[in-house]
Amino acid sequence: MSKPSQASVSPCARGAGRPKASDVEARTQDLIDAAAALFLANGYTRTSLEAIARAARVAVRTIYVKFGGKAGLLNAVLVSRRDQFFRMRDMDKDLRPIRDVVGDFAHQFYDLLCKEQLIAMQRVVIAEAPGNPELAETFYSAGPRLTRDMLDRFFARPDVRAQLRPDLPFGQLSAILTSTIAGDSVQRFVFPDAQPGHDEAHRLLDERLELFFRAVLR
Repeated sequence: MSKPSQASVSPCARGAGRPKASDVEARTQDLIDAAAALFLANGYTRTSLEAIARAARVAVRTIYVKFGGKAGLLNAVLVSRRDQFFRMRDMDKDLRPIRDVVGDFAHQFYDLLCKEQLIAMQRVVIAEAPGNPELAETFYSAGPRLTRDMLDRFFARPDVRAQLRPDLPFGQLSAILTSTIAGDSVQRFVFPDAQPGHDEAHRLLDERLELFFRAVLR
């Protein structure tokens, strides 16, 4: 029997086995979700790529191809959760009064800090970072550094800088603001069930923000 000619093979037939982009995206998200669940349950060091691959029903090689390894996968987990919980407009382009811009950021950022999954991930990082600097750097780069850089750009805007006291330690301003927003983070970690309700927590946040504005505005 003669072989079918190349022209007789339908273009549709050649591409029939190729997955849709939406399916690929869904499978990638399933992999990220599986990794997140195992990292939170077992910690970063004790979670193997083989266990993640089994849970996500993929090959270990797939993880290397998509993410470069376990650190890259953790980075994807952190970025995914940040995008899921915290959708803040670019402060660089927000021309509203400084109190409105910072206030909106502060309340959204505080809600992010109170998310149970983020608190659990922070516990994992804090517990394992001393012996795993790669983990600490991945966590910092995927979240805190992005937020810090955004705040630095905002406070460096000439119109914003003109509203601030000239004698401020501008290099520390972003860290001071995030600390003001976080409040007593030790209590939030140690006594999560004893925290005030949503409305009371945000009222206390407004009080801390007022102290911040009084300290930094002209």
